Amino acid sequence: MIPWELLDSAQVPGSGEVLTLYRRGEEFSIRVDGAELMNSRAHGSEEALAEMACRRVATHAGPCVLVGGLGLGFTAAAALRLLGADARVVVAEIAPAVVLWNRKFLGHLAGYPLEDKRTLVIEEDVAMVIRKEHGVYDAVMLDVDNGPEGMSKKGNEWLYTDTGIHAILRSLRPGGVFALWSVASNRAYTRRLRKAGFSVEEVNARGRGSGKGAHHTIWLATRGA
Repeated sequence: MIPWELLDSAQVPGSGEVLTLYRRGEEFSIRVDGAELMNSRAHGSEEALAEMACRRVATHAGPCVLVGGLGLGFTAAAALRLLGADARVVVAEIAPAVVLWNRKFLGHLAGYPLEDKRTLVIEEDVAMVIRKEHGVYDAVMLDVDNGPEGMSKKGNEWLYTDTGIHAILRSLRPGGVFALWSVASNRAYTRRLRKAGFSVEEVNARGRGSGKGAHHTIWLATRGA
């Protein structure tokens, strides 16, 4: 068995948590305080997050989408594949180290999405980006935690409150889509989305794609026209 090699580590901005990047052969893993957040061998549901959302807005004129959390780059890459030349994919990543890792170690995994001219990277908390923007995005895709219970950064909990949900709703253009990745279902969260005025669909996705890997949940919440 090839041992894991620690490539780099960095503190999560605004918290005492430590992010680490490991490599084992051709496999990469990002962890927070030792708990694995993502692995390059299991990215099917991260790609499904973007595919499901972007298919719904790909025909919009000059679509602008927000990806919350860069991770290993698979969600941004899937969005770029689905959208045309007039699209803009804004990636908000709070940890500068994760952006650096994608440029230095990880770009080849997802086809170098940060080098696409349609990509704009913002090194900022996605919650702050959402707070500032009104009627800007055709889709907002979040994969910053293990679900509505914030894991990567305690401040992320705001995103899943009624206040955060309404801020996401305001950030969307009419007919826009909010997509959220989660490790598991959460009925209370579905109710909060509907209460805010979203039309909600909850979809199952497999971690490795092609019907393999762990079962994950993706919420697709559409703002009315």
